[in-house]
Amino acid sequence: MAEEEKKRFLEGSEMELGEKQGKGFSSPPPPSMPRHTHPDHSWQNNPVLPVISYCASSILMTVANKYILSFPDYNLNFLLLAVQSIVCVLAISSCKSMGLITYRNFKTDEAKKWFPISLLLIGMIYTSTKALRYLSIPVYTIFKNLTIILIAYGEVLWFGGSVSPIALFSFGLMVLSSVIAAWADIAHALQAHSSSTSAAATEQLATLNAGYVWMLVNCLSTAAYVLGMRKRIKLTNFKDFDTMFYNNLLTIPILVIASLLAEDWSGANLAKNFPPSTRNGIIGAMIFTGLSSIFISYTSAWCVRATSSTTYSMVGALNKLPIAVSGLIFFDAPVTLPSVTAIFVGFVSGIVYALAKVRESSKPKTGILPTSNTMSASSQSNRDSLKA
Repeated sequence: MAEEEKKRFLEGSEMELGEKQGKGFSSPPPPSMPRHTHPDHSWQNNPVLPVISYCASSILMTVANKYILSFPDYNLNFLLLAVQSIVCVLAISSCKSMGLITYRNFKTDEAKKWFPISLLLIGMIYTSTKALRYLSIPVYTIFKNLTIILIAYGEVLWFGGSVSPIALFSFGLMVLSSVIAAWADIAHALQAHSSSTSAAATEQLATLNAGYVWMLVNCLSTAAYVLGMRKRIKLTNFKDFDTMFYNNLLTIPILVIASLLAEDWSGANLAKNFPPSTRNGIIGAMIFTGLSSIFISYTSAWCVRATSSTTYSMVGALNKLPIAVSGLIFFDAPVTLPSVTAIFVGFVSGIVYALAKVRESSKPKTGILPTSNTMSASSQSNRDSLKA
């Protein structure tokens, strides 16, 4: 009995001490039963769907941009870019308020640091619209490959590294495809000269020359934007949606002011840019291109998550072919043996370059040119869309 009373006393003292400390004593929890986890057959983990979605979003955005810029009387390029930026900011702000995505809040000091990158972005996208206006989608896509060469050697100069022989071979194929594409364009214009007036042929050649000049400026500005953004991202530690938010938000006032000052806002010019017969289609395409940047960012990140960065690189290379073919299908791009050859050579150069990146990623990173990591997924997809 004495032992039992002593035991009850000790238990009571422990309970009282536990209550004073705010910890009620309770019976130990029953052993947790292992939860039965069902195999995840979610559509988000299907590797085929994100690849198709990424390719489709890139093609749709390029075709939508070309649709707007193909109207002969359309000349409000700054307005187009401003609408795209406004739609993008409104879309990602709505997604953030619903808890679908997250990005850092606006800060003045970060905006000042990022502002030069936004200026480079404006230069890149504006020259992109000008080049896409004068050139066909296949030629534009082929010449856009030359940007890869500029970025690669910019990496060598700014960040150190080297270019592998396979990558160098792919660069040669890119240059060859561009030469074939230009030759095919010029030959088609000269052929049209024999069946049309001299003035019309001269105007067509002048259009091609203007397109090639804008394409050269676009390649240079794109390389400057990519290299500058990579350096700035290291300093600010921006994520994908941080970059998208600041890029689009900071460009809105510049684009609006540029449109008001440099573009014709008279009633007659607005009527030419938005004729009643196609007004709804043009406005819808402008809104769609703004939303497409969100779609491309999501589908590119989805593609990397559901597959791998290597697969994403290969998809980006293979995606050049359907984008070029879309120009032949949806627009009046000349289908000739040289043009088809240029598309094929450009397609092969993309595959060779992707294989070079795969080989480089499997080696130690010291002394290897990190061209596969020049930008985040959203930035890469944006470059492949507006862009290519």
